[in-house]
Amino acid sequence: MAKAEFHKNQRVYVGPVGTWAVIEQIKPQWVKDVPEPIRITYEVGLGRDFKAEELSGEASNSNKDSIGKENWRIVRAKNKWQSPEESAHHPFPGTFPVVITDNQDWGGWRTPGAEYDRDPGRIEYQAKVMASSLALLNIAKRLEQYLSRSTGDLPSDMMDLAREARQIIRFVEDKPAAN
Repeated sequence: MAKAEFHKNQRVYVGPVGTWAVIEQIKPQWVKDVPEPIRITYEVGLGRDFKAEELSGEASNSNKDSIGKENWRIVRAKNKWQSPEESAHHPFPGTFPVVITDNQDWGGWRTPGAEYDRDPGRIEYQAKVMASSLALLNIAKRLEQYLSRSTGDLPSDMMDLAREARQIIRFVEDKPAAN
């Protein structure tokens, strides 16, 4: 019997084609009087159905927790208010950064055009910090775990780092009280 290895809207690498795609439809193949499908194929919008063996999901990092499974990234959006010539002084003329915080390439952070034009270097820096923040939080968690497991004979600098990491983790993971 077959079980689905991937789910709808999951991003997968299609080996035979050599590209990434999103699963649009899961197609089980049923046989009369059998309680489960005998085969499952996946429609990814590339002209034919693919078997699970031909697909592979995104690699997961074993150090990440459920929050760490997110993939925040910077994409370049077209600058609608200025041409590339008018924005030649920008780090990436004709575009501005958008930090995407959702797997479906929407949701996240962007800045107003006037603010970007005022100081594009600062906005680029902020975008990089935001996109890297989950990885930095993961490093802080690992540092705090490592230092909490070690014996008490650590240098005071390391103990200070552990305290700072613990404060950052508490701040980020603090949930507001329910009303």
